[in-house]
Amino acid sequence: MSFAVELTISILLLLGGLFVLVGSIGLLRLKDIYVRLHAPTKATTLGLGGILAASMVFLFVQRGYLSINELLITLFLVITAPVTAHILAKVAMHLEVAPVPHTKNKHLLATAREQQPPQLDNEQDTEKDA
Repeated sequence: MSFAVELTISILLLLGGLFVLVGSIGLLRLKDIYVRLHAPTKATTLGLGGILAASMVFLFVQRGYLSINELLITLFLVITAPVTAHILAKVAMHLEVAPVPHTKNKHLLATAREQQPPQLDNEQDTEKDA
């Protein structure tokens, strides 16, 4: 393996590890759940993306073809991390988990809690018939 390939793999691994470390520290150090969600969803996604990119480069050099496994893992990670964070934030909001005191626009949390989910047409029809 050439020096340039080893350097590329090393840089990707170091950057990935650094992002994962920052995301883990952010998860521990940030004040409330709403802010904590940013650390694992953003920094850790970038970190694992860097580690998986290093793995793709290494396997391409070793085997001579691009492995689809790392691409699929990256795709699923990029799709599922924001969805999971959104669900966790909605649960925290509906369970009325308090934000930190200096949070701006706290009144928007109360407004969002009061909103009702949209009714399905079938449910509205059965309510009219009853």
